[in-house]
Amino acid sequence: MQNKVFVNFSNHPSAGWGREQAEAASRYGQLIDLPFPAVEAKADEEAVRHLAEQYVEQILNCHPAAVLCQGEFCLTFLVVSALKAQGITVLAACSERIVTERGNKKEVTFQFERFRKY
Repeated sequence: MQNKVFVNFSNHPSAGWGREQAEAASRYGQLIDLPFPAVEAKADEEAVRHLAEQYVEQILNCHPAAVLCQGEFCLTFLVVSALKAQGITVLAACSERIVTERGNKKEVTFQFERFRKY
């Protein structure tokens, strides 16, 4: 039997996550980071579709219980659609944007709240 796996398919490595987000992910299984690739603005639809196919295969090879998928919009759409078609739970991280003004500067932090299913 495969161990349960949570795939973080984003460009936010889990090592930088707060305790709450890491704990929420761990409820789905062992956390694995798969960096979301840069998608060139000049890439056409066929190139993005091909990239999606490659990453969906990598993700499925991890036998995920759930996948966090966040990145460039077109690639995200294709990956989410393909994973959901396979019955995989696909999630987005939901955070509150907190802005603190200090003189002329704004400091922005994001407070993780939950994962939401696509």
